Amino acid sequence: MTTTDSGKRDDSDLDVVGSRLSTAPQEDTLNVPQLGVIGWARWFWRQLTSMRVALLLLFLLSLAAIPGSLIPQSGQDETRVADFMKRHDTLGPIYEKLGLFHVYSSVWFSSIYILLFISLIGCIVPRTWQFVGQLRGRPPGAPKRLTRMPAYATWRTEASPEQVREVALKALKRRRFRAHVAGDAVAAEKGYLRETGNLAFHLALIVMLIAFAWGQLYKSEGNKLIVEGDGFSNVLPQYDDFKSGNLFSADDLNPFSFDLKNFRGTYETSGPNKGTPRIYEASVVYAVGADGKEKTTRIEVNKPLEIDDSKVYLVSHGYAPVITIKDGRGKVVFEDAVPLLPLDANVTSTGAIKVMDGYRDGKGKWDQLGIQAFFLPTYGGKDSAVVSQFPALLNPRLNLTPYHGDLRVNGGLPQSVYQLNKSKLKAFRDDKGAQVRENLEIGESMTLPNGAGTVTFDGVKEWAGFQVTQQPGSGWALGGAITAILGLAGSLFIQRRRVWVRAVAGPDGVTVVEMAGLGRSESAKVPEELGDLAGVIHDEAPTAPDPDPDVDPDPDTDPDPDTDPDSEPPVVTAEGAEK
Repeated sequence: MTTTDSGKRDDSDLDVVGSRLSTAPQEDTLNVPQLGVIGWARWFWRQLTSMRVALLLLFLLSLAAIPGSLIPQSGQDETRVADFMKRHDTLGPIYEKLGLFHVYSSVWFSSIYILLFISLIGCIVPRTWQFVGQLRGRPPGAPKRLTRMPAYATWRTEASPEQVREVALKALKRRRFRAHVAGDAVAAEKGYLRETGNLAFHLALIVMLIAFAWGQLYKSEGNKLIVEGDGFSNVLPQYDDFKSGNLFSADDLNPFSFDLKNFRGTYETSGPNKGTPRIYEASVVYAVGADGKEKTTRIEVNKPLEIDDSKVYLVSHGYAPVITIKDGRGKVVFEDAVPLLPLDANVTSTGAIKVMDGYRDGKGKWDQLGIQAFFLPTYGGKDSAVVSQFPALLNPRLNLTPYHGDLRVNGGLPQSVYQLNKSKLKAFRDDKGAQVRENLEIGESMTLPNGAGTVTFDGVKEWAGFQVTQQPGSGWALGGAITAILGLAGSLFIQRRRVWVRAVAGPDGVTVVEMAGLGRSESAKVPEELGDLAGVIHDEAPTAPDPDPDVDPDPDTDPDPDTDPDSEPPVVTAEGAEK
C-alpha cells in the first residue's frame, strides 16, 4: 500500500465537493439592487437574516441590558428611581426621556429584541430546511480525482472491485457512517450532529428570547410578613409590596392560601460562627383554590413551596412582642403581636406601636398613643451594650418609649408602620421631668404617668417574611439554556466529514483501491480516521505484489518490504503525502 502526493490542490474542485458539508448560507458579493420597493425589501431581508447581523444584534442586546443593571428601574424599585431623580437634576430628566428607568420595556430595547428574533428565525428556517434535505438524501458520489483531497491513500490488491466495495461498505457502516455504493466507489458521511448542534443552539436562543420576554411581561413578585398564627391569601390587597410585568393582571395570580403555624430557627452556640443560623424553617398549612384540601409542609431557605408556576420563598425572620394596652379607664384598646424589624445579625429589633382609635387619657379625653419599641432577644445585662447578644430568645427584653398626641395618620400621606412621626407627639414624662422609658421582661407592665393607662409585655411570637414569585417561562428558559450549551458543544467538538473508497480494475487486471477523506475544517482526525479505515480494508484486501521480471534465486533472502504483500500500510498524512 502506498500514498501519493496531493500535489497542487485545485481549490475549486474542493469547494464543489465540500460545499454541502455546511448549511451556512452562501455569502455572495454585495450587489445593491436597482431602485424599487421589492428590490430594496429583498436586500434588507438578506442583510437582516445574515449571521453577521444576527451576531451584531446579539452584541447590541447585551450592551443595551447594561443600563438595566446599573440604573434603578421603575418596575423594581420606585423609591430608588424617585431618589435618583431628586439627587440628579440634570441626568434624571435625560434618563427619563431615554427610557433608562424602564430599559426592558423601552422602545429601543424592544426594537433590538424584535430584530434579533426575526434575524434568528430568518437564519434558522432555510438552514433547517436545507439540513433536512441533506438528511433525506445520500452522501454525494466520489469526485473524479481523489488525489486532490486533503487525506488520500491508494494501493493495489488482487481482490475484485466488488469485494473491496463490499468490505468498505461494511467497515464504514460499523463506524456509524451513512454509506452507499455510488458507481465504482463507496460514498460515506459522518458527523451530522455538528449541524444538528448548530441548529439546536440557534433554536434554543429563540426559545430563550421568547421565554425571557414572556417572563418579563407576565411576571409578578410580592412580599408578605406573617406572624405565627396568621395567614395569607394570594390576592393583591394581602401583599405588603407588589410589582409585576407590563401585561400582568390580578387575574393571573394563582389561587392559594397558607397559614404560618410555627417558625423554628436554631443557631451556632459557640466558636467563630456563633449566632450563625443552622436551621430556618416555617411550618405552614396551605390549600390550593377556594375549596382545596389543606396540606402541611415546611418552607426552608432555598426550598420554596411551589404551587403551579408560583414559588413561595422564606426570605426573612424576626420577632413580634405581644402587647396589651389599657387606657385611663382600664379598657383594653390594643392587644396584638407587633412585628419589629431586625437591625443586626443578633436580631436586635425596632418598631412602633400605634393606637389611633378608642384611646382615652387619664382625664377621659380622646387621644392617640404611639410607642417606640426596641427589642433584644438576648439581653446581656446592665453592663453590656444595648444590643442583643444572641439571635435566639434566651433573655428577652422590650424597651418602650411612649408618646401621645397626633400620630399624623389622617393627613393622607403614606407612613411606615415601623416608624413614628413625632412632629405632633409629646413624650410622657415622670415626676422629675425625665422622659419615660422602661425595659420590660415578659409579664411586666409599664404604667403611664397621670393615669394614662398601662402597657403590658405578654410574650413573644416569631414572624417570617415570604416572597411570592410568579415568572412563567422560567422552565422554557432553563431548557433553552441547557439545549444551547449542548448544541454549542456539539457544533464545536463534532466534525462533519466524508470518506470515499473507489475500487476499479487496472490495465493489468489488478484492482486499484483509492481512499480519500474530506472534513469541513482542517483537523488531524480525518487522516487518522482514514488511516484506521484503510487498515481495516487492507486486512481484507491486502496489497498485491508488484510485477517483477527478475525472480530472486535465493529463497532465503529477506523479502523487499516495498513488495511484500504482508507489509504494514503506511500512515496517511493530512496532506496525503507519501511516506
